[in-house]
Amino acid sequence: QSYCQDVYRGQLASVHSSARNQELQKLAKTYKIIASPWIGGVTSRREGKWESYWEDSSPWNYANWAPTHPFHIVTTCTTLSVRDGLWRSRVCFQLRPFICQY
Repeated sequence: QSYCQDVYRGQLASVHSSARNQELQKLAKTYKIIASPWIGGVTSRREGKWESYWEDSSPWNYANWAPTHPFHIVTTCTTLSVRDGLWRSRVCFQLRPFICQY
């Protein structure tokens, strides 16, 4: 997130519809990346319950989680699968490609 902000003056992408999710999946495929890129979703425990939110503070009004995701063990960030378009929880310190929005 900070790299998107500092280098590109943007934010990690937030996704609010199936159409946008497909658009980002297609975009990621054009770069021939194998690792699923980061998008701006975070899942963490807030006031005693687990919730997901977007880094850019936009409303959480759409989700496309893979079965068994998101994890509710530690705070996690979200990847968008290039292969199936589903979202998965990953520990936030992994180095991966990412999708910034402006």
